[in-house]
Parts: sequence; structure tokens; C-alpha cells
Amino acid sequence: MPLKRDAEEIKSRIMSFIQQNGPSIPIQVSKRIQMDGIFTAAFLSELLGEKKLKMTYMRVGSSPVYYLDGQEARIEKFGEQYLKSKEREAFFLLKEKKFLKDAEQEPAIRVAIRAIKDFAIPFTKNSDSFWRYYIADEKEFYIPIEELKKQKEENEKAIEKIQEVVAINEPEKEIVEERKFLKFGGKKEEPVIEENKIEVKEEAAPEKIAKPKVPKKKSSSKTKSKQDEKFLETVKEFLSKKSVAILNIEGFSKDYLLLRIKVKGEEQLLVAYNKKKITEADIISAAKKASELDLRYSLLSLGELPKKVTELIDSLKNLKEIERVE
Repeated sequence: MPLKRDAEEIKSRIMSFIQQNGPSIPIQVSKRIQMDGIFTAAFLSELLGEKKLKMTYMRVGSSPVYYLDGQEARIEKFGEQYLKSKEREAFFLLKEKKFLKDAEQEPAIRVAIRAIKDFAIPFTKNSDSFWRYYIADEKEFYIPIEELKKQKEENEKAIEKIQEVVAINEPEKEIVEERKFLKFGGKKEEPVIEENKIEVKEEAAPEKIAKPKVPKKKSSSKTKSKQDEKFLETVKEFLSKKSVAILNIEGFSKDYLLLRIKVKGEEQLLVAYNKKKITEADIISAAKKASELDLRYSLLSLGELPKKVTELIDSLKNLKEIERVE
């Protein structure tokens, strides 16, 4: 009876067969060792658990393909024969090109390529997602010079848009002292603000003195644009001092910047607020955006956190869970 046969001998025969025959499906192994399919599957499962065998995500019928470490290149033939429809199209496209930029593929291919996990390996370059054919060396990958120029131009255009943000007209104030940016966990020196002064010029007349002339107000939008530009430069300078790289500008408004940054090799979302106080609503909004991008996040502001917000953050540090009693 099969159960009485030496288990280690059977597993040794299975390993020997796959080593000689290459990647195999269970029915092929079963015929070779002359054992019932159920028992064969059990031994294959044991070898898989012992990490002596590997198994594909792809199925031939309802069965996976088992193979040894180092036989990865030989599962290619199963992809060529048994993948169907769009998955087959995505397989041959990736095999031909070796590398594909995810954003440039049509929706159906983007879905299909995610389904062929045995053959499509994801990786990221310059914040863009790419796919590598599983036996292609990542060292062969390069980004064409034209594309690098395009990315640089897009980043420059995004910065220009930030600088051209038009703010709602409001009383002008001139910042006399340069803003000091809030460090992580540090304090900030409040900027000294001085109201606009109106200069009055007097012109002498033969018999009377003319009425003082008040100069026209400067364009509020131009002043605000300069302030936005200064804020961006302040953030860039602050991050540069901390050796933090800006990878991409995710969004902006007159009150904040959303920047994708890299800190010690880790990508994060930075939300920099161009205002004195950060509210609870600001923190919740930043957390939601970070969650959408699947990133950890940090906050910067021109002022200190309100006491209530600080206390709330401190109180949540050691919170494990909140349950409802029914």
C-alpha cells in the first residue's frame, strides 16, 4: 500500500523526476512514481512546505506547476501554451519588450499583467511604476533621455503653476522679517508683520497746496504669487538642509503643498502648510491623502500646533483599539 512506502524515498523520487523532467504538473509526477494523485499532491505539498520545491500562481487546468530553484526560465513554456486571452497578450508583449511602463499600457493590459505574477515583476523608478519580464535583468533597464527631459519639464511646469496661484484679494501685509520654518518637533519664530504705509507727496502751487495723492494699491495677486514662490523656496531649502529629496509635487493650493519625498530611502508624503495654525481637520485631510497614496506622512507648518491638537496626538500614541459594547 502507498502509505507503507518510505516517505523520504518517495519525496526523493519526486525531486529526482522534476530535476530531470523540469517543471511538472501533479499528474505527470503521479504517473512517474506510480502513485495515486491524492497521495502525490500530499507529498508535493510537503516538499513545498520544506521549501524544496516552488509552485506557480498560474494553473494548467486546475493544477499549479511545480519546479526547483533555478528552473524559473523553464516555466516560460507553460506561459506560452496555457495563458489565455489578454493574459497571453500581456505575456508576449512583456516578453518582447522586457520592460513596460505601467501608465502607458491600455487598461485591459494593465489588468492582465497584474494577473501573470509568475512572469511580471513590478518595480519603481523615479516614482513611476514599471514591469520587468521575470528572467530579464533589472540592470538592463534604462529610461530614455527624452523621457527624463519630459519628466523634468513636467516638474518645472508644476512648480510654475504653484508660483502662479491667484489668492483671494485681502489686505496686503509686507513681511519684514524672513519666515522661520517649523522644524520637526521644534519651535518657530513668529514673523514680524507691518501694515502697508501710504506715502503722501505734496506739490507746491503758486497760491495753495495740492491735496495729498495716495498711490494705487499694488496687485494683490502678484504679491501673493511672490509669497507662494517664497514659501516653496523656503520648503525646498528646509528639506535640502535635512538631505530630504523631493520626488514629485502631488498637489498644491494657496494654503499647502503636497510633496512626495524620500527620507533615508523611504518614500513619504509631506504636507507643508503655508499658515500659522494646523487644525484637526488639516491633519485628518493629510492622513486621508497619505492613505490614498499608501504612504506614511509628515507635516510642516509656519506655527506651532494648537494645544488641543498636540494633546490629542499624544493621547493616541499608545492607543491600541476602540471597541463598542453591545
